[in-house]
Amino acid sequence: MHPTTTAYRVPFHVDRRDAPRRYRLVNTGTEPVDGLTLTHLGSGYCPPLGVRRLEPGRALSIAVFGSAPDDTGVVVLRWRRPDRSEYLWRVPLVADATGR
Repeated sequence: MHPTTTAYRVPFHVDRRDAPRRYRLVNTGTEPVDGLTLTHLGSGYCPPLGVRRLEPGRALSIAVFGSAPDDTGVVVLRWRRPDRSEYLWRVPLVADATGR
């Protein structure tokens, strides 16, 4: 048998209070994330984002411009944990989307 590892919980919360034009991404985890990048897929424009490190409790602002309020697309987040393992998370950017 192969040893199993504990599941890794996505360390982010997406605050949608100012959606659909602005979102806040908060690192709710217990460890910093490194090499955080954001890629927007969809209508409108979301500036590419690259952050060297996001410490626990810190937040980033994500802005989306030029799209209809109900059609802002998704962002794909990519980051590394301190052990250098890489993760991806697809986040829908709509005001009433459920999720963390």
